[in-house]
Amino acid sequence: MRITLIENFRAVFYTPFYASFALNAYTAEGLEVQRVMSTQPAETLQLLLSGQGDVAWGGPIRLMVANNDSPDFGLVIFCDVIKRDPFFLVGREPNDNFQLQDLMDKRLATVSEVPTPWLCLQHDLRLAGLDPSAIERVAEPTMSEHVAALAAGEVDVIQVFQPYVERALAAHGHLWYAAADRGDTAYTALYTTHDFRARHPEHLLRMTRAMYRTQHWIATHDTAELAALVADFFPDVARDHLTQALARYRALGLWNTTTVMPQEGFDWLCDACLSSGFIERRAAYDHCVDMQFARQVSQEPPVSL
Repeated sequence: MRITLIENFRAVFYTPFYASFALNAYTAEGLEVQRVMSTQPAETLQLLLSGQGDVAWGGPIRLMVANNDSPDFGLVIFCDVIKRDPFFLVGREPNDNFQLQDLMDKRLATVSEVPTPWLCLQHDLRLAGLDPSAIERVAEPTMSEHVAALAAGEVDVIQVFQPYVERALAAHGHLWYAAADRGDTAYTALYTTHDFRARHPEHLLRMTRAMYRTQHWIATHDTAELAALVADFFPDVARDHLTQALARYRALGLWNTTTVMPQEGFDWLCDACLSSGFIERRAAYDHCVDMQFARQVSQEPPVSL
């Protein structure tokens, strides 16, 4: 059984996806999975719809946008993996009692590479009764450039994911806020086309089971073992930074321990997209998500890898 799986971009918070390859979880399920890289995250949907891939991992936000453009967009989420927001705020000065209000008089550098982290932070601010447009925001540079700007005193606080958090802290930055602390926010899942689901349900069932077995491995092994398992996927990340990054993510409950996507997290993300005007039409959970395979494997005792 062959599957072409599209990877959006390389990121530490995607570790469960890489762990599934390092553990040969797909092979154990009788699958031959080829991983290919998308040119840009926004193009992944079109690659699937054009038949250049069978399955992709990425944010449910992509399906929400597709649903906004056309209710018959033809894609469906079938396996959840990252259930919380992986981004952090790191400041130049200590702030152990951080409140969102503290951002209102700061120079904030936000993520430029993808839209979701700023959309979610804006929704946090609105829920706190604050106006995101009133913040002095630096939006264009990359996360790597944000780390340098923070160290140089050009900005007061940066929004980044791992390993940039560890690099900023090593350069005397201070951790202010972990977005994962807000609770479930549907962030990354496996999705496919309606056509592939109809033609190859057994493929998707086995793929979901492989991820469930990977989740079980992660839950039953320590962080140092996990870092060693996926280190080859991050040759430019120092091992101590990778281990600490994974430890923070584990402590925050970033990774789902089952393959079932909580509806609350999906709805929160949809609310964030609506409140910012990123989409105008609400995406229904049952229209975008099919948990039949996830529920089946989550009721099975996971077989160790």
